Amino acid sequence: MSLRLSTVILPVRRWHEGGREQWTRAEELGFHTAYTYDHLSWRSFRDGPWFGALPTLTAAAAATSRMRLGTLVTSPNFRHPVTLAKELISLDDISGGRVTLGIGAGGSGFDATALGQEAWTPRERADRFAEFVPLLDQLLTEDGPQGVTAEGRYYAAHEARNVPGCVQRPRLPFAVAATGPRGMRLAARHGQSWVTTGDPKTFSGTPEESRAGLRAQIARLTETCAAEGRDATSLGRTLLTGFTPDRPLQSLDAFVDFAGHHAELGFTELALHAPIPDSPFATDPTVFERIATEGPAQLNSGG
Repeated sequence: MSLRLSTVILPVRRWHEGGREQWTRAEELGFHTAYTYDHLSWRSFRDGPWFGALPTLTAAAAATSRMRLGTLVTSPNFRHPVTLAKELISLDDISGGRVTLGIGAGGSGFDATALGQEAWTPRERADRFAEFVPLLDQLLTEDGPQGVTAEGRYYAAHEARNVPGCVQRPRLPFAVAATGPRGMRLAARHGQSWVTTGDPKTFSGTPEESRAGLRAQIARLTETCAAEGRDATSLGRTLLTGFTPDRPLQSLDAFVDFAGHHAELGFTELALHAPIPDSPFATDPTVFERIATEGPAQLNSGG
C-alpha cells in the first residue's frame, strides 16, 4: 500500500462562517480523507464552539464530491449501535459511498459523564467496545427486511431494520483505534484499517523513542492478525498525528522526513490536523497547504 495523506477538521467553526470552506478546501488540496472527532466536546475546546460530527459530515458530503469522509473516532461513550447504524447508512447514502467509520473504545474525558453516568473503568470500556463493534458490524451488514435481533450484556437490538444498507458493500469500512490486545483483536476481526496516536509512554520522549514504540505496536498487531488467521498486510495502518514528540508540520522538509520514517514502519495513512489558531493544533496555514500539495510528490520521488 502507498502512503495516503488525510486531514482532521475539528468541528469548531460555524458552517457558514468558514466551516464549509474548510472542507471544500481540503478536497481541493487533494487529501484522501477528511475526518472529524466524534465528541460532545474535547479538552481545551470545551468552552468554545463545538458541533456534532455526523451532521457536520453530512453537510461536508453535500459540499464535496471526491474526498472520503469519516470520524476519528466514534466511541460507545454516548453512542448506541442501533441508532448509530441508521445514521451511518444515511450518511453513506448521502455521500455516495465515501464514509469511513473510525471507532474506538472511548476515554475518561468529558464524553464519559455527559449523559449523567459515572465514568466507566478501562475494563468496562473494553468490555463495551468488544460488544459494540460486532453488533454494529452486524447491523450495517445484514440489511434484509427481517432486521437484526441481538441481546448482549450492554447492547441489544430488536428487529432493527437497516434497509437498503450501505452503498459500500458489504458495509462501510471500519478504522479501529486500538493499542491493547482486546482492541487489536477487534481490529483484526472487523477492521479495514487500524488507528493509533502512538505509544503514550513515548509522548514526552524523543522521535526515535516514539518510532520504537510504534514499531512495537505494529509487531503486536501483526501477531494478533496471525492469531486471528488474517494477513496483516490486508489491514491499513493509520497514524493520527499531533500527539507524538515529532513536529511534522513545522516545515515541508520536516513533514517529508517524518512521513518517510513512518512509511518505513508500515503506516499506510497519516492524518494531519488542520490548523486552528491559538490551540494545540496551531500551524502556519501556508506550510500546511504546501505539505498537502507538495509532500506526497516528494515522498514518491524519494524526497
